[in-house]
Amino acid sequence: MGKLTIVEKIKNVIEQIRPSLQMDGGDVQFVDFDSASGLLKIELMGHCAHCPMSSVTLGQGIEAELKRSVSEVKEVRAVQM
Repeated sequence: MGKLTIVEKIKNVIEQIRPSLQMDGGDVQFVDFDSASGLLKIELMGHCAHCPMSSVTLGQGIEAELKRSVSEVKEVRAVQM
């Protein structure tokens, strides 16, 4: 098996994060990654999409874990699809 691409690494980390969000009725989905800027776009779904604490979950949870695990990720932004 060859080396994982950046997107595959990102999706693997998201899969590790998802169960904790799903326990609270939420979810997260990969949308896009721009390797030039390091910007990762994700979609928060379920309870996470409308939760007043979603910015905390995004910044201190999802973004922190992705930046720690995938050095190419510089910023994580939630978008609505």
